[in-house]
Amino acid sequence: MKKLRFPCLPLATLTAIVTAIMLLLSVGLTYLGVNWYANYLEKTITDGLPPRAAAAYKMLGENKVPDGDSLKILFDHLNTLAEPTDFKVLMSVLICGLLSALICALIGVYLARRLASPLAELTSAAEGLKSGDFSVRVAASHHSTREVSSLVETFNALATSLDTMEKRLRFNNMAVAHELRTPLTILQGSLQSMIDGIFPMDRKIISDLLLQVEGLGRIVEDLRTLSLAIGQKLVMERQRIDISQLVEGVLASAKPMLDASKIQVETDLQPAWTSADSPRIRQAVLALLENACRYAADGGWLRCETRQLLDESVVIRILDRGPGFPEGMDAVAVNTFWRGDPSRSRATGGTGLGLSVVQAIVVAHGGRLEFANRPEGGAMVTIHLTKKSA
Repeated sequence: MKKLRFPCLPLATLTAIVTAIMLLLSVGLTYLGVNWYANYLEKTITDGLPPRAAAAYKMLGENKVPDGDSLKILFDHLNTLAEPTDFKVLMSVLICGLLSALICALIGVYLARRLASPLAELTSAAEGLKSGDFSVRVAASHHSTREVSSLVETFNALATSLDTMEKRLRFNNMAVAHELRTPLTILQGSLQSMIDGIFPMDRKIISDLLLQVEGLGRIVEDLRTLSLAIGQKLVMERQRIDISQLVEGVLASAKPMLDASKIQVETDLQPAWTSADSPRIRQAVLALLENACRYAADGGWLRCETRQLLDESVVIRILDRGPGFPEGMDAVAVNTFWRGDPSRSRATGGTGLGLSVVQAIVVAHGGRLEFANRPEGGAMVTIHLTKKSA
């Protein structure tokens, strides 16, 4: 049988309901207690009446008129008991009132603890977060108020976010160390060998070491770009630019790299105006071209397109005839240091930061980065800058 669940009430509403119930309960308990004691006093008094007064009282209860002497004896006896009886009734009201208040207070304490128990759990969980345990969660309860339920959901979402960030930070730290270790080891070993006289200090070795330094510089610059993106300081200066001219300029500057990879470039650059940070867009496009030269050089072909859509958004699309993207690329493309397969390793010159940098630049503009495989083979990467993002 499915358990019934009532909707969570706001704390103010629940407090008002509980207060009203406690007041009614207190008044009700006081009334019952005083009424019971009054009946007890009445029975005690009637049991203690003299015989003629008792007979007169009984006749009055039967709607009969007793004789005058019996009636006088009854009234005289009752008058002598009036003052102490009134005092006893007043004391019963006071005592019953105090007892009902005590009972309601105990019930109130119980209800308050029930309402505050999620807050105690939240406090304990917050202490866990403070100590660095990001796996702590607070179980939701349908008995909680709306505010407490919302607080529990927010806390669990925050804990999940911190847990994810902590895992990502740990992974990124390991990845940075892994990426820097090889070039630093080569530099250290080569320089030490030169100092020890094992290697001659010739131009070729120094040139190779310079390449390692340039690789380190690229890693540092990519990490700096990602850090600026996290701090929302990546896009600083927007201006109205024609994306087609920007892409054409990037292709011209990248021609030596494309020629070295033996890639034939085909273009369809239509005018596309938008407001963007041109150095950052240029950096993103160049990163995609470098990615194509690194992984799609075997295809020997690259096509660049720019479009202005009807909604005034802008599209930059780069297509190649390489191996394409692995399945599920959209889910992992934004992960730092990600590579699609084992062959995409340091041997090809990649750090795994390229697509993360492009993603950060596009998102900083309020756009989106899309990945797809072409039906005829190869990959297609699309930068979509909406009018709203511009």
